[in-house]
Amino acid sequence: MNNAKETRSILITGCSSGIGLAIATGLHQRGYRVFASTRKKQDLQTIQQSGLHGLQLDLADTESIRGAVKQVLEQTDNKLYALINNGAYGQPGAVEDLQTEVLRKQFETNLFGTHELTRLLIPVLRAQARSHIIQISSILGFICLPYRGAYNSSKYALEALTDTMRMELAGSGIHLSLIQPGPVASRFRDNAYRAFITAIEPENSLHKDAYEKEIQRMQSDKPVPFTLPAEAVLEKTIHALESRKPRIRYTVTAPAHVFSLLKRILPDRWMDTILKSASGHKKS
Repeated sequence: MNNAKETRSILITGCSSGIGLAIATGLHQRGYRVFASTRKKQDLQTIQQSGLHGLQLDLADTESIRGAVKQVLEQTDNKLYALINNGAYGQPGAVEDLQTEVLRKQFETNLFGTHELTRLLIPVLRAQARSHIIQISSILGFICLPYRGAYNSSKYALEALTDTMRMELAGSGIHLSLIQPGPVASRFRDNAYRAFITAIEPENSLHKDAYEKEIQRMQSDKPVPFTLPAEAVLEKTIHALESRKPRIRYTVTAPAHVFSLLKRILPDRWMDTILKSASGHKKS
């Protein structure tokens, strides 16, 4: 690793575990100066023990976002090579069971907070000769599965915002890439279950039977077929950061590649049937 690259600073959100922690650790090992954020203060110790610059950042809190930006820029002399937006969580539940406030909370973290953080840092990124914004999206940013409506819509919105921003920032020196993972080893299901039991009352829902399957899925220790380690996303992130011409989209895992292809060639009703079956809800 050359000295020039060692001075490149990167801010990554959502680094307490899984994809975020794998990316942060891997880029640190490649010589980048990594600022790894986490929502919970108790997770900072794990991050700092890995040799990373840990900071607390709650994407649902404007003051927390502004404080984290100030802290990073003070330590980097207002220089930043890349922003990697990974912080997000999944809110399960049938759309008709999602109270508006629950949906708003999902968007506060997965979209609005990410947008606010990105806006604050775009002037800094513009000032560099070359810089990057990498959005960690999801397979559910281009296909929908039942009972994932809140998460589906937040990731679709993130992708639309990113596509628009990419065109608007053309020629600025800022390169934008979307990474769309399928099943990756993480604590995502554990966090989704906690969000589910907090916001949804399955016993009072017309979707009670379907929720039983969803609960079994979220509580299962059995990995989803074709699950890859979080380092698979790190590999795509490195390419986006270091390639002379980064890709606009990177799909990760076999299901992501397959569904990306099927969505382009199959009628919508056929896709509905396939996706319901894939999610374990075959009833039409």
